[in-house]
Amino acid sequence: MGASWGAKWAGSFLPFVVLLVGLTGPALAEDPTETFAEPEAPTSKLSLSANTTFTTDYIFRGISESDEKPAVQGGFELAYDIFYLGIWGSSSDFGAENNRAVAPIEIDWYGGIRPEWKGISFDFGAYYYTYPGGLASWKLDYVEFGAAASYTFFDSLTLSVTNWWAPDNSGDSGQSEVVEGEAAYEFDDVWIFTPTVSALIGRQWGDESKDGLTYTYWNAGLTLEFNDEPAFELDVRYWDTNIAGCAQATVFQCDERVVGSLTAIF
Repeated sequence: MGASWGAKWAGSFLPFVVLLVGLTGPALAEDPTETFAEPEAPTSKLSLSANTTFTTDYIFRGISESDEKPAVQGGFELAYDIFYLGIWGSSSDFGAENNRAVAPIEIDWYGGIRPEWKGISFDFGAYYYTYPGGLASWKLDYVEFGAAASYTFFDSLTLSVTNWWAPDNSGDSGQSEVVEGEAAYEFDDVWIFTPTVSALIGRQWGDESKDGLTYTYWNAGLTLEFNDEPAFELDVRYWDTNIAGCAQATVFQCDERVVGSLTAIF
């Protein structure tokens, strides 16, 4: 009698078990977090960044543009996909003429594209260097075009080359061409810092018939990146050129020097 009752109980309960497994099986197989996860927000190709720098000396291609004094710099850049537009400025000191500052500030306007191909990063752009409030007789404003390519080896070593060309350089000094080569090696993090050592050598060919400069310049230094928002970069760099008579220059000094700077990137 017990076996008969057990068989009857099992026979009547089996359809319920099959129904329960059928209903709960798919739910148990799915990950609830995936079922109810919010859809990812679409990433925007449009971005805006800003930066500000305090430096002990504003050096441009080996030449001081702040009369060996500290300078405050900053800029904004708007990018969409490979396209970018930006503005950058710096305090400057080109000396004085008739008790008036030659160029107390520099404002640069720039734009271009940054495509990539087979792991090579390219940058093609145009810069318009302006000096608001500067003496018009010095004819400081000028346009320059640039092309750069860089490639990173072993996720640490980046080599780059840049070519600049100006149809009429600052001071109505005729066309000029610049070629730069740079190497940078990024080390593993040390405490809160990401250290990078880098070195650059550049050569400018100027129109000597219009007092354009032809010379070589170079630098080497250490950059420490830290923090996330904003990101900071602390840089210490040695600069020098082969221009004769730099030690006696009253402005646009170009002899050897060590420059420190702190940059915040937002």
